Amino acid sequence: MHFEYDIQGGDFSRAGIASSQVKKTLKQLVADHKTIKRVVVALYEAEVNVVAHAYHGVVKVDIDTNEIVIRVVDEGPGIEDIEIAMQEGYSTASEAVREMGFGAGMGLSNIRNNSDIFEIKSEVNRGTEVLIRSKLNNQ
Repeated sequence: MHFEYDIQGGDFSRAGIASSQVKKTLKQLVADHKTIKRVVVALYEAEVNVVAHAYHGVVKVDIDTNEIVIRVVDEGPGIEDIEIAMQEGYSTASEAVREMGFGAGMGLSNIRNNSDIFEIKSEVNRGTEVLIRSKLNNQ
């Protein structure tokens, strides 16, 4: 199965649509609750990062009987220093984003912690690509 979702930077009202749809699909495929939760948390964090930091992006989801592979690709300012950005609590979110309750600096580390395989590539003034892979533990 393949799904794609567009994400518009700055549109917090639509953040979470991809993760909600993926959750529904995984429930239909009888993936266990723990797996669903991990995937949804990782994807939601990735969506919010695009909304908070990029101009726009796309989520590409591929699901087979054994695993889910998610690629989140955005066009935006990119990440200058990925190692620093991966530190819990580090954030470049604007004051406006923080006032909405986002931008606590936990996004990338939450994605990593809720993925079996996590990769990130970024180019300043170009954008960022995040890969999330998780095995599907079916009940």
